[in-house]
Amino acid sequence: MVRLYAHRGAAAELPENTLPAFARALELGADAIETDAHLTADGQVVLSHDATGKRMAGVARAISECTLEEIWRWDAGKNHRPRSSAPPASAHGPFRVPSLAEALVEFPQTPFNVDVKDPSPRMIAAILDVVRRAGAEERVLLASFETQTLQAIRGAGYRGPTGLAQGEVAKLALLPGPFARRLKLEGQRAQVPVSAYGLRLDKRGFLERCHRRGLAVDFWTIDDPAQAKRLVELGADGIMTDDPALVAPALGKKRG
Repeated sequence: MVRLYAHRGAAAELPENTLPAFARALELGADAIETDAHLTADGQVVLSHDATGKRMAGVARAISECTLEEIWRWDAGKNHRPRSSAPPASAHGPFRVPSLAEALVEFPQTPFNVDVKDPSPRMIAAILDVVRRAGAEERVLLASFETQTLQAIRGAGYRGPTGLAQGEVAKLALLPGPFARRLKLEGQRAQVPVSAYGLRLDKRGFLERCHRRGLAVDFWTIDDPAQAKRLVELGADGIMTDDPALVAPALGKKRG
C-alpha cells in the first residue's frame, strides 16, 4: 500500500508541525506524519522545521537557547497563511510547538517520519530516549540529510527504520550498476524530491534500482494530485504532501 505522509501535518490548512495540523491530516486520509525535530536548552525534543521561532511564531530566538516552557508560550500560528479554501484555523487553535513525546502519545498508532535537524550527540541521545520510552521504534522512521547523523543513530543501536542521507541517495543514483550494487546501505527508505542538482529521480530506472536493494521510495513535497498519481503509477511507495485534502482522494485514501 502506498503511504501518504502529511508533510509537517496538514500544513496547507493549519500551522505546520502542530498537533492540530497532525490531527487534521489524519482526518483527511494521511497514513503517516512527517515532521522535524530540534533540541531545547533543557534537553527536550520539539517539533519544528526551523531552528528559531521567527518564521512561524514571530520570535527571533533559537530553540536551542530556550526551555520547553518558554517555547510553549510561543504562538506557533501567528504567521500562518492558509490556502483560501481551508477551514478557519481558529476552530483548531491554540497552536504551540509540541514535543515529540506528546505527539507520540497523542497519536499512538500513527507512523512518524522525523527529520533530525540537530546532529549533536546530545540530540541523538535525547531523541532515541523519547522514542524508546514511548515504545515507538517500529513506527518512527528517523531521517536526516546528513550521513554522519544517520550513522550515529544506527550506531547507537536504533531498532527502528531510518532513511537514506543525501549522499547515500546520490551514490545510489549516480554510480554505475556494479558499483551501486556493492554500496552498503543500512536505511530502509529513500526519500527524495522529483529532481535534485539537475538529476531527475522520478524515473523508473531509479525506482527499480532502489527496489532491488529492498528500499522503499518516497517523494516530497507533492501537492499536485495528478503528479502524485503519476509517481505512484511509476512505482513510488510513498508521497509526502502539505495538502492531504487534495492529494488523498487522488490516491484513494479515505477520510478518517
